[in-house]
Amino acid sequence: MKRKTFGPVTSQQVAQIAGVSQSAVSRTFTPGASIAPATREKVLKAARELGYRPNAIARSLNTARSRIVGVVMSYFDNQFYPQVLETLAQKLDELNYHLLLFVGDRDGNVDRIFDQIMQYRVDGIVLASVSLSMELSQECVAAGIPVVLFNRSEESGIVSSVNSDNETAARQIAHFLLAGGHHRFAYVAGIADSSVNQARQKGFTETLHRQGIASVHVVQGNYDAEQTRRAASELFSVSPTPDAVFAANDHMALMVMDVARYEFGLRIPEDVSVIGYDDTGPSGWPSYALTSASQPVEAMVQATVALLMKQIDSGTIEPEQVVVPGQLVVRHSARRPQAGVVEKDGVSLFQLQEVE
Repeated sequence: MKRKTFGPVTSQQVAQIAGVSQSAVSRTFTPGASIAPATREKVLKAARELGYRPNAIARSLNTARSRIVGVVMSYFDNQFYPQVLETLAQKLDELNYHLLLFVGDRDGNVDRIFDQIMQYRVDGIVLASVSLSMELSQECVAAGIPVVLFNRSEESGIVSSVNSDNETAARQIAHFLLAGGHHRFAYVAGIADSSVNQARQKGFTETLHRQGIASVHVVQGNYDAEQTRRAASELFSVSPTPDAVFAANDHMALMVMDVARYEFGLRIPEDVSVIGYDDTGPSGWPSYALTSASQPVEAMVQATVALLMKQIDSGTIEPEQVVVPGQLVVRHSARRPQAGVVEKDGVSLFQLQEVE
């Protein structure tokens, strides 16, 4: 039977009922701490009777660790990031860390986010907001807070980052479309100064130029649905229309497909092939069946957590850049080339080796 108490139950009360020291109570609720099984059972029994729960905030004051990792994100209309957030929360929970989400605004208000981060005494930061990454990462490093950039990087290299191999994947997309017999190419860009967008655009356009394609029509979607709709309308309003479109992420690629079909009556892939990047949930839906460069979320999140924990545990910030290879998943939104598509575990992949 639970004992009646008034006010919050303290560790001292648990220690008294269990007949042990207060430090034994603390060790019982500290993951990995050494304590005899019999003592631990006494403490847990007393805690159940009293309804005791350890105070994480009080513990953080004693250990100087909050065991909180702040995650800064925005653009949740792109389903890649909810998937990343769920995986990241699971990986941190396995290490007895908790995720605290800070939602970045599209105006890039760094001061507001940085003030919040400092108030919550986070042990580390994962930055996945394109409009905040560079300035905010520098602020956090200057304050001694470990930082890992996720799915983006910055030129100075002062912070760690984890990315898929954006440029190589974009080169593969260019080769896939060339092998499929396409002649008129377009690229729907994300935010112009985003490191990820720049790498994808560079890999795609430079590969096409080297293969004799003099002109690639580039329009700005800026990772925004309405701006992408207008950009796609621009593409398909000019004759001759492109017969191959690569969008910098799936969210924009799906909008391009909808505009092509429902505003211009184009057939996919007969009239125009569309390829995206991320391989998010809707890409596999039969109504879209989007060919997309798949980002290995599990491997990217695992690398991010490993880098962050290394910095937290060592107390030093030594920047490392990790690049995780992905793969081009082939579905029905783009014409298939005669060679280079292989089946692996029930998934079609493009693995044609580049000839530069």
